[in-house]
Order: sequence, then structure tokens, then C-alpha cells
Amino acid sequence: MTQVYLDNAATTPMSPIVIDTITEQMKQNFGNASSTYELGRVARKVIEQARSQISQAINAQANEIIFTSGGSESNNTAIFGIARMQREVGHRIITTKVEHPSVLEPLRQLEKNGFDVVYLDVDATGHISLADLKAALTPETILVSIMAVNNEVGSINPLQEIGEIVADSNAYFHVDAVQGLGNIDLDVQKMQIDLLSTSAHKINGPKFLGFLYKNARINLPSLIYGGEQETKRRAGTENVPGIAGFGEAVNELSKINKQELQAKYSEFQEIILHELDEARISYQVNGGRGKNVSHHVLNLRINGVSTTILQANLDLAGYAVSGGSACTAGSLEPSHVLVACFGQKSARIDESIRISFGRYNTVAEIRAFALELVKIAQKTQWKNK
Repeated sequence: MTQVYLDNAATTPMSPIVIDTITEQMKQNFGNASSTYELGRVARKVIEQARSQISQAINAQANEIIFTSGGSESNNTAIFGIARMQREVGHRIITTKVEHPSVLEPLRQLEKNGFDVVYLDVDATGHISLADLKAALTPETILVSIMAVNNEVGSINPLQEIGEIVADSNAYFHVDAVQGLGNIDLDVQKMQIDLLSTSAHKINGPKFLGFLYKNARINLPSLIYGGEQETKRRAGTENVPGIAGFGEAVNELSKINKQELQAKYSEFQEIILHELDEARISYQVNGGRGKNVSHHVLNLRINGVSTTILQANLDLAGYAVSGGSACTAGSLEPSHVLVACFGQKSARIDESIRISFGRYNTVAEIRAFALELVKIAQKTQWKNK
């Protein structure tokens, strides 16, 4: 049975070019980039080339890119780092109720240590109110952490407007761009972003690798101590092959028009929804479908059919979709994103799946998936009537 992968918000298949790059580096370049002899210097050159590729993609300086183990480490480093650095300035941090757990959990730890964390509400499309953000800012606010693109409903936050608001305060602006990199244009200068987190495996790169952009004027404390790698900002021998692959993945993305990519994903969504409409399936789209949404995510409720049943039937038919964030998929807790959007008692909480598209998905795959989804919905909705 052919497997069709439609869970690209969880992870993405590695690009063939990235695989070739990593393989070649593993064969030819095993030196430690901290060593001063030739093998070490070659490894260092590989890392710095990738750092340059990545910095150009977000309009940053090369020395502002810190390689990490992924988005979670980048988020933790930014949040705990600013909290330690600015403790004497204030204890207020602003975020949203729909952030990724790697942002929410560090903030809950800081609350235990006396920090005041404000969790902004979102509307039914997953967007915050800029008026609420302005009202929450005080002279004691040290950090505003708001994601670029929500990983469950695809809502895109107005980063430039948020950056302008935060720039007029004492706070630093941190963006979790794990779902944003590759799907929307990012410019840390234009958007006045101070810190930005990403993950390689979300953009057809290797797992267990990411980067943290840190504005050069910020003297951020390290989260990991030991060696002097990453100019003393992140201890640990660098993963040279992985970093080379990460750089190549970002380089590939720089050649892709994000608007055209979004149009392709929007077409995928329309194919699925058209088939549901034609078959008179009762459904709802969770989140918006307009210009402020990344169309690589389609969060869909099939009315009256549980997430578990729908996901299991699709899996048996050869289609991989999820019931929400991959980081909480094994949890019995309801999606905190859908709860924030629709309320704890909404039937959407237990009857929704997340379909997420990637660069390698085709129209033929989506058409076949849509027909299978209709078939399963007809069968299960009829049984539940």
C-alpha cells in the first residue's frame, strides 16, 4: 500500500540535495571545527558557509546565528536567557495561549520563580488582538514571545506590526518561527525581531538541528556550558554534516517563491473542501482561510466523527495526518490551541484532524486523499446518526 504523507507540520522528508550534502560531508569531512589544523579549518569553513546562507535568508548578520539542537532548545535559550539577563529590569513576559509547548513550558517554569506571564487570548482564527498586546505592555515587560505561524491552525501573526509595538517598549521581541521559515517571508530587520527560533527538520533538513537568531546587541547568557563553540554561546562539538545540510535546505528555500507555494497549498485545500461539499459532508475548518493564514495547514472538523476514528481510518487507507501538534499527540489532554480558539466545551476539540502539506505533495495525491476522506466521512457519519 502506498503511503501518502500529509503531516508536514510535524516533520518533513529530507530533500535529496540535503541528503547528498550531508552524506558527502560525512564521507569527506570528519574534522572537529574547533581544531586549528587543516581538517579542523575545513570543518570550520563548512559551518561558516552555512551560517552565511542562513543569515542571508532572514536578513541577519552571520555572527547573529547560533546553531542549536532544534526549535525547542532555541526557544528555551531565548526565554530563559532574557529572563536571566533582564531580571533586574522587570518580571513581566507576554505571550499567547496558542504557543508551542517549548515556549509555554519554559514560561510556566518562570512563573514558579516569580515571573508574571500574560497569556493573550486569540479569536476563532487563532489571531491575537494588537490592542490587547498594547494594553498588556508595561515598563516592567522584558519579553514578548509570539509565534510566526501557528502549528495547528496556520494563523500568521502580523510580525511587523508587533515588532513596531514592542520596539517602543523596554521588552525584547522573540519569534518562534519553526512553522514560519519556508512558508512565509521573514526579515528580522524589517520586522524588528530581536530573537528568532527555527528547526531544520521542518524545512526538509535534518532532525535535531536548528538555529537561534540573536540580535548582535543582545548579550544573551548561555543555556549550555562546557566548551567555547559558537563563540562561547553554545557549548558542544558542532554537527558539521548536519549544519551543512541545514544551510543547503535554507539555500533551496531561498529559491522558492513563498507566494506561489502558498497558492499551491491553497489549491490543495480547495480540492479537499470541494469534494466534501460535493458529497454534502458536514464539516468545519478550524481557523481562517484568508490571507493571514499559512495554507500549508488545514485543520478540519468532520462533524460527529472523533479524531481517533478518523485518523485511524485514514492511516489504514495509507494517509498520514495528525490530531494536532506532534509534541502533544500522545497526550490525553485536548489541543490547547483549539481550546483557546473555541472553548473547552466545543465539539471541535474531539473531532478535528490536522492535514499539513509539503513541497513534495502532488495534486494527484490530494485528489485521492479527498476522495478517501469523503468515503470515510460518509461511512462514519452515517453510523453516528
